Amino acid sequence: MRPRVLVVDDDAAVRFTVRSVLEDASLDVIEAEDGAAALLAMDQSEPVHVVVTDLRMPKLDGLELLRRLILRPSPPRVILVTAHGDERVAVQAMKAGAWDYFCKPFDIDELLAVVERACAAVRLQGDNERLRGELNLARSMVFASPAMSRLAVLVQRLGPREATVLITGESGTGKERVAEAVVRASPRASAPFVRFNCASLGPELAEAELFGHCRGAFTGAIRARPGLFREADGGTLLLDEVAELAPKVQARLLRVLQSGEVRPVGEDRPVHVDVRIIAATHRDLARQAASGDFREDLYYRLKVVHLHVPPLRDRPEDIAPLARHFLARYADRYSVGPLRIGADLLDRLAARPWPGNVRELENSIEMMVALSADGELDLGLLDEPGGGTGTGTRTGTGSGSLRERVEAYERALILEALEAAGGNKAEAARTLGIGRVTLYDKLRRG
Repeated sequence: MRPRVLVVDDDAAVRFTVRSVLEDASLDVIEAEDGAAALLAMDQSEPVHVVVTDLRMPKLDGLELLRRLILRPSPPRVILVTAHGDERVAVQAMKAGAWDYFCKPFDIDELLAVVERACAAVRLQGDNERLRGELNLARSMVFASPAMSRLAVLVQRLGPREATVLITGESGTGKERVAEAVVRASPRASAPFVRFNCASLGPELAEAELFGHCRGAFTGAIRARPGLFREADGGTLLLDEVAELAPKVQARLLRVLQSGEVRPVGEDRPVHVDVRIIAATHRDLARQAASGDFREDLYYRLKVVHLHVPPLRDRPEDIAPLARHFLARYADRYSVGPLRIGADLLDRLAARPWPGNVRELENSIEMMVALSADGELDLGLLDEPGGGTGTGTRTGTGSGSLRERVEAYERALILEALEAAGGNKAEAARTLGIGRVTLYDKLRRG
């Protein structure tokens, strides 16, 4: 990271001198003639890491500029330039959060040393933030790409700040894993983390599930339920596939975000809740809001901070580590191996578009582990429709027949679907694209 320095002084000659010295030291430098112009420049330019500002300036002096910059989410290091006699004010500025100060007339070497120390601190902070973010996100996801490293830094920075978060990305990119990392980085890490798939229930049941209901509120409500908002009180609620919420439920969700209160179905009195909302969707929510298919006011309430998880085709550096990770997982699950991924297979994997993203890659590796012989994954399996059973498929010694491997692979998919659906067989059958009768039959045989 190359630090960017803003030089603020109402004397153009001083700005020219300071800029020349810093640019000779290979730093990016921009200028402003007073504190007001400096704030405008901060908003209109790339991030500024260090500010060198004169103390006495018209419109907005250096001390007031410092006070305003310190309040920003990622404040720069502020270095004050003072005249003789202003040292007492400079000490006050140090107590208020200034990085350092020096006096006019200043020595060029002194100026450069102070700025370089501030830049070194910026670099160190950036490296620490990146490493903390990568370690946090790596607990949920496998990655090696710069794009995911940048996302990890944003997640780590966002975690403690309690803002409502909207996570977008194509299906299978790992939006729920990113939500987990946000929660881990937050003060609510040890509090309840409740997840709700907004596409799993119809409007009436979704309303009752989220906001709770009293006994007898509707047919089948034989006992009262607190609802997911109250279960998540003090913690975090993930609304997955939030774009699928019915308009009626969207309106109630908006009221909760505005007031911090939920009213269970069938009750008159609202209940206060303290819940951080993370919403996720694979749809273009901005387009849906513009077309009227999603409430625009709710969209902006949810998108206080927007995190986008890039598709796998835009981060090919992640394919090899992901493939090796899934190979180890499923080789252990199916008790086959040793297996390895050859260079030819890695090249084939890197060349595919992966419309299903990480989930599709995982399913492909699992299929090949289940159907390949011991040694190396069968390259021919990758191109067979549905992971077919062509002539390239062989049985492995001590690893079961082809039929046994296919059945084991099928059982694993069914168990994963059941786990994701919370044991709801109808939902698991819908996810797998099979009928409930077929699912029950396979479970009996398994």
